[in-house]
Amino acid sequence: MANVKTEDEIILFEKEMKDFWTKIKSIYGTEQISQTLALRDSCKESIKALSEKWSKKLKEGDLMIDKIQEYSNEILLQSQRISENQEHLTEIKSNLNQEQEQKKDLTDSIQELKEELMKKKEIISSKNKATKERVERLCKSKVLFEERLGLEIRRIHNEQLQFIFRHIDHKDPDKPYVFTLSINEQGDYEVTSCTPPLDCIAEFQLKVRETNNFSAFVANIRKAFTALTYKQSA
Repeated sequence: MANVKTEDEIILFEKEMKDFWTKIKSIYGTEQISQTLALRDSCKESIKALSEKWSKKLKEGDLMIDKIQEYSNEILLQSQRISENQEHLTEIKSNLNQEQEQKKDLTDSIQELKEELMKKKEIISSKNKATKERVERLCKSKVLFEERLGLEIRRIHNEQLQFIFRHIDHKDPDKPYVFTLSINEQGDYEVTSCTPPLDCIAEFQLKVRETNNFSAFVANIRKAFTALTYKQSA
């Protein structure tokens, strides 16, 4: 019984659906319904086309975003390299500046040494000239000293002059009394040896440096040798 009832209900539902479509067709007409259906299908196609179009554009946008991100990463990497190169260039420039300063300091030091060397050469040349002039004057006085004081003057090593007195000791006229004279770095007379030794030699040396009276200096030394001989004979 239940099955019969169900079948009846289905038949009744189908009949009502037919009646419904019949009323729709009578109200709107078959052509309008077809147009509506066609419009619906057209909308579906348009929506489908738009969906596909926008889906494609979204994919292209994703690709573009990936490309932009790739470019951004590349630009960032290039910026980092440029920054590193700039730091390296700055370091090189700083080293070059330091080398230039060191070169300038070295050049200045060399120039100062050259100037100092030139001054020393001038001083040495001046001293040598003065020394030679004094030695020449002493040599020119040699004959005079030999004749009047029984003195022999010899030029020995290191530009020194050796003064040899004779005829001082009456008992032994040929006995030599000797002192050696040089001119030191300051350009002063300096007695480097005296035989026999005289206690007053330092005093005579100081006096000749003050007065520059060389003849008196030699005469005083001879007198001192003579006095020493008389003292030893007494």
